Amino acid sequence: MKAIKKSLTEEEYLYLDFSHQTKGCIFPLHTSVTLFLLSYCDCKIFKICLVVTKDVNTDSSLLRDDLIQDVEIQIISRQELPPIVQNCCLPAVVERSDNFCRAGLAVVLRHIIQKSYEADPLKKELLELLGFKKACLKACAEVSQWTRLCELTIPLAIENFLRESSDQPPTIPVEILQLEKKLSEPVRVHNDDKLRRQKLRQQKADGVGPPLTKGKAKSKVHTQETPEELDSSSESLELKVAFSKLTVQEEPATTNREPSHIRKAKASDLPPLEHVFAEGLYFTLADIVLLPCIHHFLVIICKKFSEKLVEFPLLASWYQRIQEVPRVKTAASKCGIQFLHLPKLLTISTEQCPNLSEVPGVEEHSDPLFIGGPRPTMAKLMEKGIEVMFSPHPCPTWTVDWNVLPAAVSPKEGKMSSDRALRKQQQLNNLVYVVKNQAKPGDRIVDFCSGGGHVGIVLAHMLPSCQVTLIENKELSLIRAKKRSDELGLSNIWFIQANMEYFTGMFNIGVALHACGVATDMVIEHCIKTRASFITCPCCYVGCFYNFEAEDKNKPTFYYQTAVQLPPQRRLIGKQCMCLVDLDRARAAEECGYSVQVISMEPESCSPKNNMIVGVPI
Repeated sequence: MKAIKKSLTEEEYLYLDFSHQTKGCIFPLHTSVTLFLLSYCDCKIFKICLVVTKDVNTDSSLLRDDLIQDVEIQIISRQELPPIVQNCCLPAVVERSDNFCRAGLAVVLRHIIQKSYEADPLKKELLELLGFKKACLKACAEVSQWTRLCELTIPLAIENFLRESSDQPPTIPVEILQLEKKLSEPVRVHNDDKLRRQKLRQQKADGVGPPLTKGKAKSKVHTQETPEELDSSSESLELKVAFSKLTVQEEPATTNREPSHIRKAKASDLPPLEHVFAEGLYFTLADIVLLPCIHHFLVIICKKFSEKLVEFPLLASWYQRIQEVPRVKTAASKCGIQFLHLPKLLTISTEQCPNLSEVPGVEEHSDPLFIGGPRPTMAKLMEKGIEVMFSPHPCPTWTVDWNVLPAAVSPKEGKMSSDRALRKQQQLNNLVYVVKNQAKPGDRIVDFCSGGGHVGIVLAHMLPSCQVTLIENKELSLIRAKKRSDELGLSNIWFIQANMEYFTGMFNIGVALHACGVATDMVIEHCIKTRASFITCPCCYVGCFYNFEAEDKNKPTFYYQTAVQLPPQRRLIGKQCMCLVDLDRARAAEECGYSVQVISMEPESCSPKNNMIVGVPI
């Protein structure tokens, strides 16, 4: 372990889980996916460690066949992990300082891509893996169903499928059906209208496609082209666009202005764009993640249940098309993945395919059909004896002495106006007072959704005998926080870039200042699971009421009930609604053995979202 710590000052360490292996695959699948990306990027800048448990027998000679052939990989035990990594799910990357860790599949893969590009800026195609605005799999799995499907549910579902597969016809994981349905949906891209008009022009030139609708456009049901129709023609617009991107060329475009009938075509008359890759037209990190998973799924299907293959024509087509991407076959071969030669699926009939309409969508959200507003709801609650009640503030006049603290401790050091910095200080006064009165020497304090570290840095400076951990999914925010911490010379602080659920360490107090939406509930749940105290200031109370003056009377209008621009009476109602929501959170925690108070921060002008929920395990 001493040798590892010494090396960490020179390069980053990448830690990967190892549970077992089969031919061409290392489990868990997160490890196979990470190794495949390293091979695809030809990345050799990380020192790679396979982390095994005591009861796992590893034969390095057998492992070599399924590992990247020209990369040195070390096998270590979980006890040899750096302390910060022992608090996280793998995969994880640790920086030289040993107090900054990136954990979780999507975060680690995005970091590998960025580092590979920095090591060789000529590999511009690697950045294209991050997609439009570098946002591929950037949204955390707690809020993005697409990230969750790629990062968590598909790998886990296929691991279970491989574990349970027998000679009996298997139950196909619903996640596979969701992916098949995703591939059948029209593609939406930032230049959607332009490309669809180009496709319409191409169809007219080829003498295919429906005639343009005259008069009022009729609604049409989108029907997916068969894989044969999309793949067989080298003139497919989608394929041209997709593969021009892979070679870092300009997307195909018409040199002349579109004809009048193309320019004037209604949006409803434009043909939909078909999927080429998982997220749409372009090869992205999502395809990298899915490929090892889908490959091992198809291996079982083809070996034991080949008749099932016709149920996944779009997935099979995607699997064959992805092999045409430059360097994919080479990268796969280095990782022991031998691609299958699938039979051509000539047709897609309703008899052959599962009823995808019954499969839940990937990004579907069902809004409750609530008609009305806060007043009738509150009236009904009051009839049941449920009213707004705040606990008294324990010390409304207490404040941090900001004038004697180093400048880097104050939120004024962040990128915000002086007015906002003052309000942030007032918010921190409330949280710091409660934490200081609960914390004991040696306690572990976790700042969830830490952002730029305004809460965590103050706590680490004022409570030097406590260990403070900042958890945040946004890399730039955490880097800014670490810079401030380095200026202060703090030695009792960790920084973890990860989704909340990837943090598995024990702690005594959890805090969250304006964790967005349901993130507040997730923080409270995480604290309850660990039997830790919690101090949270919720954010994003959104009202969903139907506006009957709007043109579309079935479309909900979303707005914040406590926005400062609203009339005082409206804000008061919003404050009461916030309290009712937080009282419900408090009751749920009380049922789990907690003493909980809902307190209004002082002064209330410090934020429109000024409730504070304080919970202590009994």
